[in-house]
Amino acid sequence: MFTGIVRELGRVVSTDGGPDGVRLELEAPQAAAAAGLGDSVAVNGCCLTVVARDGARLAFDAVPETLRRTTLGTLRAGDAVNVEPALRAGDALGGHFVQGHVDGVGRVQSVEAEGAGLRVFVEAPPEILRYCVEKGSITVEGVSLTVAELAGDAFAVALIPHTLAGTTLSELAPGRELNLEVDVLAKYAERLLGGSRPA
Repeated sequence: MFTGIVRELGRVVSTDGGPDGVRLELEAPQAAAAAGLGDSVAVNGCCLTVVARDGARLAFDAVPETLRRTTLGTLRAGDAVNVEPALRAGDALGGHFVQGHVDGVGRVQSVEAEGAGLRVFVEAPPEILRYCVEKGSITVEGVSLTVAELAGDAFAVALIPHTLAGTTLSELAPGRELNLEVDVLAKYAERLLGGSRPA
């Protein structure tokens, strides 16, 4: 379980492998200091298991299922990534309940200056948009955000300077693909009310 509050900007050291699986190695000193083998760490919103640790570096294995459903396969050495260790008992829940199970991939439609921050419109598939409500929560690249607006096949989020300074969202540009996770509470509500999620 995560909160969508990014604790550290990590850096990709290497990505070895191909479509059958990738060994992802990151430099993330804070996460590495606290994580042990088998621990869960969210990387750009995707829950991964630590398979090796060496000083400030952590390694993870991304299997084909993960590569199909996320943007992790596009990472290259030198890329910055959002890193959040799993929530521990007693930790503050500053964002919202995040599982690290990416529901789909969206694409940046536009990035507009808005005061000291940015308003970003993200195109998303229908199976994502059905769970988006204005002022509801959504996770974008592992960052807990509030849906500011719904517009056709897209939703907008408003990014404050603090978020821009501490995450990779400052690098957003039209066309960039993003990992998205909808609020799990919306899925449970739908299920309890007798709805069904499309396959």
